[in-house]
Amino acid sequence: MSILKGTQHVQFGTTTIRYELTYSERKTLVIHIYPDTSVVVDAPLDTPVDKVHAKVLKRAAWILREQLQFETYAPAQPLPRRYVSGESYRYLGRQYRLKVETDTVERTVLKRGYLVVGVHDPSLKPRIAALIDHWYRSHARTIFAERLEACYPRVESLGIPFPDLTVRDMKARWGSCSAVGRLTLNLKLIQLPRKLIDYVILHELCHLKEYNHSPAFYTLLDRVLPDWRERRQQLNQREIH
Repeated sequence: MSILKGTQHVQFGTTTIRYELTYSERKTLVIHIYPDTSVVVDAPLDTPVDKVHAKVLKRAAWILREQLQFETYAPAQPLPRRYVSGESYRYLGRQYRLKVETDTVERTVLKRGYLVVGVHDPSLKPRIAALIDHWYRSHARTIFAERLEACYPRVESLGIPFPDLTVRDMKARWGSCSAVGRLTLNLKLIQLPRKLIDYVILHELCHLKEYNHSPAFYTLLDRVLPDWRERRQQLNQREIH
């Protein structure tokens, strides 16, 4: 398990480079730059902080180039949905092809690698869109509630209350929590693997005890989900759209 030592910084010319310092049982120091431009330094145990600073300062130009690349990279915008057979949809990390079928009974089901939508008139695209949206929302409420039940025992002994759960569209966040104990999850999380859903849930549950991203928060997250950094990196590679 990594040991969080909090946020550090070095001055490179007129630019301040902030980074999160962790220690772990490794032989070499490594610097990670994530798509959100955050910097994490994983150092061997007992490495003096001044040596870490020196290493970061030595790699400062590279760090700034990597951050600039992430900042200026414009992700490709998804094509507008046409709601026709063959389009790709994701559910719990797996990809499914849409198959629109004429049916007297409206239905949406997963079947052999397809998301099958039965509709009276396949030319009515808004109706197909509504059926798919309803299917996603229904499954999101069920799956998110199941994952919350599975994750909560990890934090129950810490005095964190079991939260009320809300599912809604969110433009820029995967999840949030409120001071009154409400956990809100982005509907689009249902497209991702369960392990990433669990990461978002546990991240937000920890905020019900530590309300900001302080060293105490990350120490708590280390305790309840030791591999959260790997999960965060995977999540940062996903786009919200």
